[in-house]
Amino acid sequence: MLRMTLSRSTLVQQVISALSEQIRVGEWPVGTKIPTEPRLVEMLGVGRNTVREAVKALTHAGVLEGVQGSGTYVRSTDELTGVVARKFGTADPEHTIEVRRALEVEAARLAALRRTPEDLDRLDAALVARDAAWETGDLEVFVEADADLHVAVVGAAHNPMLAELYASVGAAIRASVAVAVGPAMRAGTHIDHGRLVAAIRDRDADRAAHEAGKFLEAPVRE
Repeated sequence: MLRMTLSRSTLVQQVISALSEQIRVGEWPVGTKIPTEPRLVEMLGVGRNTVREAVKALTHAGVLEGVQGSGTYVRSTDELTGVVARKFGTADPEHTIEVRRALEVEAARLAALRRTPEDLDRLDAALVARDAAWETGDLEVFVEADADLHVAVVGAAHNPMLAELYASVGAAIRASVAVAVGPAMRAGTHIDHGRLVAAIRDRDADRAAHEAGKFLEAPVRE
């Protein structure tokens, strides 16, 4: 039950926060439909206009999406994810790669400096899973396994802010990887990540950054 007493001056913002919290904790997972407007009015104890404004704000932020004749659905877990997903979806491919480089190269460098034995265990397991996923020939399985390895690298950097920012672009990055690899999953599109993990293991920050950067060479413009 979400019912609460809300001050008039911050009514809409507090409703936005209440709805966002339900999404954040998984009460309304991504892809599911949120309760109807009358139900939200009842749950929150506020007027229809207040609920409507809050839903509209979250829709504009990319967290929610209204589907005509069906309802309103959760599209992302937070405003940052929604905004980033929209930006990545319409951005110049070169710019997208540059943003990924900014995040992933620095993450690899920091991981080499800060990794723990537990981080190495996670990296080794993720690398094995990624290679096994490639052998299945299933693009969706591979993309998820590839993402898990990169998330493990970012986690080994031990920078919570970097990890949160990287998580916000996760869906967009997985989509770009799927396009880059292609449904055929040809041998020529497979990029080994063993050297990256080895550099992190060796605490070689420069080599780790170099290996991470090699995966993300920006396309050359004609």
